[in-house]
Amino acid sequence: MDFRSDQDIVSEATLKLVVDGSRRVTVGEGVGPVHALDQALRAALADRYPQVEDLRLTDYRVRVLDSQDGTSARVRVLIETANHVSSWGTIGVHENIIEASWDALSDGLVVGLLRHSVDA
Repeated sequence: MDFRSDQDIVSEATLKLVVDGSRRVTVGEGVGPVHALDQALRAALADRYPQVEDLRLTDYRVRVLDSQDGTSARVRVLIETANHVSSWGTIGVHENIIEASWDALSDGLVVGLLRHSVDA
């Protein structure tokens, strides 16, 4: 018998990064590890780059590249991010699905911030 409910399952991500020369440590919670990473990254950037509020992760796909390698296979993560004007895709490739997701997720927000500065 399982006593857990879906509401009991929460992922947590802790990020330590430098934003414009300032060290930040943020924590995000989400329905999965990528959502938790997204929340932590947004928390780290929000006060310096409030434009992240306009960016949305609209699609997340994973593809195994070396299926014969089993659980050590490289994966390709494709993330689509959008703002109120357009959308764009970013890719991460790594043996660790969280690392591949981080690469695609952070690149998506960077592209969005760069697009905002060009559009402004």
